[in-house]
Amino acid sequence: MKTFGTDITADEIIDSLAFFDSWEDRYRYIIDLGKELPSMDPALQTEENQVKGCQSLVWLSEHLDDDRLFFEADSNSHIVRGLLAVVLAAYNGKSPADVQAFDIEDYFEQLNLIKHLSPSRGNGLKAMVARIRETATRMSSIN
Repeated sequence: MKTFGTDITADEIIDSLAFFDSWEDRYRYIIDLGKELPSMDPALQTEENQVKGCQSLVWLSEHLDDDRLFFEADSNSHIVRGLLAVVLAAYNGKSPADVQAFDIEDYFEQLNLIKHLSPSRGNGLKAMVARIRETATRMSSIN
């Protein structure tokens, strides 16, 4: 099973998306990434782990291992699972400080992603990122 952020990196996703000429093909690639996202343990699909602000159901769980953050995520939507994979590729396996320092806006700009999402999907994506960054802030204050 691939780990997003270690086996599949943000740079690899940028390079792969640049290969496609049409947004239809890019969406297909993002959906395929979502299919590679490991299924989340249903026991973790709790209201506490639910990301608020997303149109679809989205769950995000985290753990700290050797000062590195690892996230599990899932959604009931194929495209959102793909967007989760894109986000996890940027953040998984990073220290809380690296998560906070990562320029997600630049990453999305390089992917040319936000303007190709509906406003509700864009807001959901921002809610996922906000939840991850809040987790990094909380985890860095623990150490």
